[in-house]
Amino acid sequence: MSKRRRLHQALACLAAAAAVALCGAASIAAPQRIPYRVITPRCGETNRRLYLARPPFKGHDVTELQERLRTLGFFSGKADGVFGASTDAAVRAFQRAVDLEPDGVVTPDMWLKMATGPARTLPVVAPTEVPEGERRVVVDVTKLTLTLYAGDKVVKQYPIAIGKWHTPTPVGEFTIIEKDYAPGGAFGSRWMGLNVPWGGYGIHGTNRPWSIGSAASAGCIRMFNEDVEELFELVPMKTRVFIIGYEPEGEISRELGPGATGPDVQVLQYHLRRGAFDAGPLDGRFGERVEAAVREMQKFYGVAVTGRVGSNELYLLGLK
Repeated sequence: MSKRRRLHQALACLAAAAAVALCGAASIAAPQRIPYRVITPRCGETNRRLYLARPPFKGHDVTELQERLRTLGFFSGKADGVFGASTDAAVRAFQRAVDLEPDGVVTPDMWLKMATGPARTLPVVAPTEVPEGERRVVVDVTKLTLTLYAGDKVVKQYPIAIGKWHTPTPVGEFTIIEKDYAPGGAFGSRWMGLNVPWGGYGIHGTNRPWSIGSAASAGCIRMFNEDVEELFELVPMKTRVFIIGYEPEGEISRELGPGATGPDVQVLQYHLRRGAFDAGPLDGRFGERVEAAVREMQKFYGVAVTGRVGSNELYLLGLK
């Protein structure tokens, strides 16, 4: 192989690797300009053709199909993961509604159609119908739900997909700092960026509706396109987003002080709060409230009041 050809192959590999970095990148300043590509799911079940057969198709992909068709108002049975007569009828009804041949065969094209679906069959929440009170979003990574609140009242709850085990969705308390129309593809039709200091995480739509209800992303929170479009209109900039489900974990291997950011700062904030020292939101930022909490802790334990965290402070917090 010539040197020129090897060079071209190396450059192509680097370009492909860059295109995969969708949600865990350093920052996402302008969502509409993010390079993206459609990634084929690795699980073979999500790509297989489904239809009424004997013996019937069974599996997680059938369950996802049934749940999605139920959300769109075409299926009313139990999501049991078995492709039976009621599922076949729901598939054909959906195909007719979106001008596909009603042959009862579920193909990748049909999955993509289900990303948005036909004209919405479920009630739409209009901004004028939202109760008074501060709007906030609660994402539960254990229940795979996103719930919009107005004050103490639930406005609506949506199903979501979260990060895979090796690219988890970060827990914590963040803020929506970007709202934009996404370019389609992997980001679906809307993007809402969060102020996570160690990565470009956000809430967005998807071109892979079958992933909703699972741990499938690179850390972002995926929603069905029609759901994220509705939420987009209901939450203003600076809406607080609480991501819950597990406690922040990790090792603190450096001295921490004002201006530091990262997951280790979030671990510090969590353990300060456990010790009844008010470190503010779990946002991974060592700001004034964290410094004040550290000083309060140092004063309480009778050590030098510096506002910085080293080995002594980690020991007092049970982190060393």
